[in-house]
Amino acid sequence: MERIGFVGIVLDDSAVAPRVNEIIGQYADMVTGRIGVPDHERGRAVIGLIVRGTNERVGALTGRLGNLPGVTVKSALTTKEP
Repeated sequence: MERIGFVGIVLDDSAVAPRVNEIIGQYADMVTGRIGVPDHERGRAVIGLIVRGTNERVGALTGRLGNLPGVTVKSALTTKEP
């Protein structure tokens, strides 16, 4: 069952951003919105995604992102089908 929700991604080092973007691109079909806020002075960044997908697919995305060094991921999904 598809749900709608958000994924918050914090990059402690923006050098990992290309890999993060590559992974997000592999799940582009379920990303309905995105915002990125870089902190150029400190070399960090925050990315927010609005997603629509199954628990399994959102979990696969967040799991892959969370396995990257220096990346923290949090997500929340609706409890009802959209």
